[in-house]
Amino acid sequence: MGVLSFGAADRLLRQAAYVRAAAVEIAILTGHLLLYPTGIFQERDAELAEMPRIPAPGPGAHPPVLLMHGFVDNRSVFALLRRSLRRHGWTHVQGLNYSPLTCDIRAAAALLGHHIEQICERTGHSQVDIVGHSLGGLIARYYVQRLGGDRRVRTLVTLGTPHSGTRAAPLLNPHPIIRQMRPDSEIVEELTKPAPGCRTRFVAFWSELDELMIPVETARLDHADLNTRNVHIAGIGHLTMPVHAAVAAGIRQALMGEELASDTVNAA
Repeated sequence: MGVLSFGAADRLLRQAAYVRAAAVEIAILTGHLLLYPTGIFQERDAELAEMPRIPAPGPGAHPPVLLMHGFVDNRSVFALLRRSLRRHGWTHVQGLNYSPLTCDIRAAAALLGHHIEQICERTGHSQVDIVGHSLGGLIARYYVQRLGGDRRVRTLVTLGTPHSGTRAAPLLNPHPIIRQMRPDSEIVEELTKPAPGCRTRFVAFWSELDELMIPVETARLDHADLNTRNVHIAGIGHLTMPVHAAVAAGIRQALMGEELASDTVNAA
């Protein structure tokens, strides 16, 4: 019986990791499809009505957190993360649905800005934090970087967001917003432009097993003018990011302004 070379053994380990991650992704997708109907309707009006008007935020009070879902998804993807944040002391956590008919990242970013102004008026906070999954992170980044949203957004956490564009899902190219997520799109080009003085702190979570980020490094955020931290999540795929406990812990640390002990989170 021969001995596997180091390269062959490494390939087998990688294949096993992909198989495990794929199995988890299928389970997550199945559960999410069951949960999806619960997030179809916008929660904005009910949630804003529950928020007290113009309170005096106490010392150390967390800013409101806005959760932005990805393409053809809805706020139900953040059910577990939202519960985790509230259990750990975040009072105002809101999932924002944008229309599945959204065809332009710029327009979605402008609507996000309007919504954030409403939240700030209701809560008395001058800033919010945002967690964006996939396309949601790109919409939020456009608002921060190109529409002056750094005045309102303290921290932006992105999960599997195509910051440099992705080549995944070529069959969906006819959809305008998919074309805007391509590496050669005008949107991606705009986001490479200088952004001197941008005040928002960025934390970008990425995974080597993210099947929708091609190449996987596109979910990293590297920009000379931005305050960024890239965190590698080892061992999970795209759909698992918003629901994984280790990722949720990393998000809480990021929103607290704490430095993560490592640039790698082992989520396998």
